[in-house]
Amino acid sequence: MIKDVQKTEDSRNIALQKVGVKDVETLLNIERKGQKTSQKVYAKAKMSVYLPSNYKGTHMSRFIEILEEYRRNDLIGVDIKKMLEDMKKRLESKSAYLKFDFKYFIKKNAPKSHLAALMCYDCSFEGTLDENDNYKFFLGTKVPITTLCPCSKEISDFGAHNQRAYVSVKISYPEDKHIWLEDLIATVEDCSSCEVYSLLKREDEKHVTEFAYQNPKFVEDVIRDVVIKFENNPVINHWEVEIEAFESIHNHCAWAKQISAQ
Repeated sequence: MIKDVQKTEDSRNIALQKVGVKDVETLLNIERKGQKTSQKVYAKAKMSVYLPSNYKGTHMSRFIEILEEYRRNDLIGVDIKKMLEDMKKRLESKSAYLKFDFKYFIKKNAPKSHLAALMCYDCSFEGTLDENDNYKFFLGTKVPITTLCPCSKEISDFGAHNQRAYVSVKISYPEDKHIWLEDLIATVEDCSSCEVYSLLKREDEKHVTEFAYQNPKFVEDVIRDVVIKFENNPVINHWEVEIEAFESIHNHCAWAKQISAQ
């Protein structure tokens, strides 16, 4: 019989909070708003469990086995809580963590020509299951937006500098509730000086330029507007918001971050 080295005794008396695998490439099932069937997207998985102080290591292959079992049954991303329960059981651990990072595409129409093109957003599903089987799910996305500087507009005789910014958000809500990725992304875009599009014709470019000019915002304005929307949403019980604006007239970025009270 081959020796199970991972289960041998470790004498250093240090438990490890998270041990596992990351950047595991797989296919994730995504429920899309307004569609009856889920769709598969490319994703990278991060999986870990708590390791007691007396164990030398965890069984890395079991993470992949669980992932493959769910993939074969088209269940990856459909029931993250059940995956976490299986991880705890199969790896004999008191807690488990799971995250999927993936690209999500949404068809978006230009504001005036109404021509459609796909917009890509970095998104994530994240879940934790603690020793008391308390489950938490987090929905995340990174949304590109335009910001136009209020100070530049105020002090200039004409024009104002603007830049592309990225708003990263992560929210949590009760297990019996649901928030669509499409709605979360739209909430963030609504707080910008102007939305970002994949396809713009001349009439669209005129519109977004003038719209941003009429709606100047610092990064502080954007993050506060996002926070207000999250605070006014009765479903959301935890949120994190971060914005980074790639300045067009400075060799640095403007940045802000806010996290809800625990």
